[in-house]
Amino acid sequence: MMRNLFLYIDPSTGSMLFAVIIGMVSAMFFGFKSLMMKVKTSLGVKKSELQDKNKIDYVIYSDHKRYWNVFEPICDEFEKRGIEAHYWTQSEDDPALSKNYNHVKCEYIGSGNKGFARLNFMNAKICLSTTPGLDVYQWKRSRDCNFYAHVFHAAGLARGGYRMFGIDYYDALLSVSEHHCDYVRELERKRYLPEKEIKVVGSTYLDAMMERYKNTNSPIKDNKMILIAPSWGVNSLLEQYGTKIIDAALATGYNVVVRPHPQMLTQNPNLLNKLKSKYNNVEWNFDNDNFNILNESEIMISDFSGVLFDYTLIFDKPVIYTKVDKDLSAYDDAVLDDNTWTDRILEKFAFRLTEDSLSNLKSIVDEMIDSDKYKEARKEVKDEIWSNRGNAAKTIVDYMINKNN
Repeated sequence: MMRNLFLYIDPSTGSMLFAVIIGMVSAMFFGFKSLMMKVKTSLGVKKSELQDKNKIDYVIYSDHKRYWNVFEPICDEFEKRGIEAHYWTQSEDDPALSKNYNHVKCEYIGSGNKGFARLNFMNAKICLSTTPGLDVYQWKRSRDCNFYAHVFHAAGLARGGYRMFGIDYYDALLSVSEHHCDYVRELERKRYLPEKEIKVVGSTYLDAMMERYKNTNSPIKDNKMILIAPSWGVNSLLEQYGTKIIDAALATGYNVVVRPHPQMLTQNPNLLNKLKSKYNNVEWNFDNDNFNILNESEIMISDFSGVLFDYTLIFDKPVIYTKVDKDLSAYDDAVLDDNTWTDRILEKFAFRLTEDSLSNLKSIVDEMIDSDKYKEARKEVKDEIWSNRGNAAKTIVDYMINKNN
């Protein structure tokens, strides 16, 4: 037992040791490459030819299969144009691996440190990713990668979901709309960072979801459905309100479906199992694809989850949300002069639910479903936070090609 304890390394220490090892290996690797390049250039070989040999033009990196809805339209666009691109994933069961592409090469690079080691020695011209934390944790900028571009995977403001320095060390940001720009520039000023390129490209996954919605019939049901779709963590709806929110929804007489965030399955399974055992008259939804349940419901109750924007922008349905005092100390919001954007935008098109208004939930639901005021507000918000609709994948691939040229 004592010997096993001596061998134990906690996750944070392990991460630090990995960074140190990668640093030492990188120094030796690039030192050797530099020496070999000097030898070859002394023999008359051009340095530019040596650097470009075996270099990949386009790498698309995903840390999890759940972002395939962001990257599939981009990979499809490369395939359609007959341009070679490489898709690297850290999910062994990523749907990309079953695609029969001719020009896009999909590869599982390993999870955890194995995948990061591959990324840290990447030899590419352009790397596109939606993963925050470049050059902050284990994922370091490779000296052999020329350019890193970050594509936002949510229509809501990114800072609410990104921890400190999440996007600081990218070269370019591909934004859903102009509303991302001001806060990025403020972060750069406060941290004395050089200005990144910001290109408004729209949203690939919203484009795909909208196209799917246009080709889907509305379900015919006997009763209305309330969808409870929270985020996860101590500030989330289920952890803050628990049984109160489910009881109030059931009291409306409408069908109730609860779709927990996938992260809750690992972060707080005890609470989830407790709620599932208590409420056998509630449908619990764990589908990988949330499209059908979003389409079937009439109204959503959420918190700070990004799904409420998808629900509004695609399905044009009303949203009720709960606001909590979220600890911002670990997020970029903490250093900004104004961190109220999310509150202001939600107040335009959604109803804020409090414990005092829980008893009136049925009348709130009925009013919001039939309200022209909320419908018009949703249209205004859609115009504000989702640009270049229907053209995101084409615009992103155009950008990457132009940047490469």
